[in-house]
Amino acid sequence: MLQTGKENKLNFPNPGLGLGLRNKHFDFILKNNPAVDWFEIISENFMDSGGRPSHILSQIAERYPLVMHGVSLSVGSTDPINFNYLAKLKKLAASIKPLWVSDHLCWTGVNNLNSHDLLPVPLNEESLKHICERINIIQDYMERPLVFENPSTYLSFVNSTIPEYEFLSLMSKETGCGLLLDVNNVYVSAFNNDFDAVKYIQHLPHKNIVQMHIAGHQHCGDYIIDTHDQKVVAEVWKLFNLAWKLTGGVATLLEWDNHIPDFESYHAELLKAKKYMHELDVISDETQTLSKTEESVSTPVNFLMPQLSNELNELSS
Repeated sequence: MLQTGKENKLNFPNPGLGLGLRNKHFDFILKNNPAVDWFEIISENFMDSGGRPSHILSQIAERYPLVMHGVSLSVGSTDPINFNYLAKLKKLAASIKPLWVSDHLCWTGVNNLNSHDLLPVPLNEESLKHICERINIIQDYMERPLVFENPSTYLSFVNSTIPEYEFLSLMSKETGCGLLLDVNNVYVSAFNNDFDAVKYIQHLPHKNIVQMHIAGHQHCGDYIIDTHDQKVVAEVWKLFNLAWKLTGGVATLLEWDNHIPDFESYHAELLKAKKYMHELDVISDETQTLSKTEESVSTPVNFLMPQLSNELNELSS
């Protein structure tokens, strides 16, 4: 297992290489105690859960370090801060004692309606002030610094005046929060919004990056969807290599949320990160495979409406 012992400017530990905890793998983990450094849970999956999920989580928490990763904090929303949600989040954190608690730079709803999606925020002085004020209130309530992830985006606002990397830097400086660099999200957003992914990573405040995410995506031709349903592509591994060097190495986690493979395959994909931490030579052999793979990846119809896609294929055959 990878144990660097390195701590960043915010004094968060580096537990090594981790996996997103998925219920498909519960029994395997409890039976086999696989050599994974740590697990990340989706906070909302356990905040209102009792019974078996809670019992399993407590067992895993006894064996592995855990991180809580949320999808409903909605820090960019104009709704009042949801303290009922925060109370549940804080209670769960007190129970399992995670290394840190994270969420996303986004909003998820308005007028008390939850879109169940990570929606982008306009990046300007007004939204920066609004979000920083909310982060400070939330961190005071939680009695801990939080960690925020760059989201995958599919559009840019015309009233955005601050590059996202600068926005994250200012946000972290103002609030003391940590940053979760999702390398796949940088690649997805850069493609969809036509910006330079390398420049983005180079200009982040590397000492404030607590964690990295890697994941797979669906390339649909004119845009990329952040689906977390397949292996990490070579171009994302290249960006990971750059980010690893610039941060000095931080906790890294593989996400896989759909078409989830067996645990051994899932773990094997994570362990590829070790060979991309220092050298780029191993990437060159995979680059041509990448272009062929992306040409054959599903279209938006395939991804969003698989049944309709199958019917269309039958009609055309």
